[in-house]
Amino acid sequence: MTSDDRLPAHLEVSGLLKLTQALGGFGMVLQKGERDAGTLVILTTNSGKNTRMWERMPQMDGSRYFVPTKEQDPENPRDFDEYVDRRKGQDPDCWFIELDGPDVERLIDPTAR
Repeated sequence: MTSDDRLPAHLEVSGLLKLTQALGGFGMVLQKGERDAGTLVILTTNSGKNTRMWERMPQMDGSRYFVPTKEQDPENPRDFDEYVDRRKGQDPDCWFIELDGPDVERLIDPTAR
């Protein structure tokens, strides 16, 4: 799939939320972005633990995969929250969603087990 063949953002968000529910987890939209061309930032967590922020990044072969770009420090969770809030303000077209459950990372990370 090339970047021109990309799934509209609102459909990708909807699919991720439904898949999260199918895994027994919970997902929610924290910020709606541009309906079709908006980018996605995904926060994964498991009952508030091991929270990570994932963004789609270009790879050497031209593909784009979600990679973790920020991890919450359990000793200072406020720092992570403030970072996410600043990041939200940088791009109003960007979607921010949170996926909460024990297996949600495998939805976006092909190496997760």
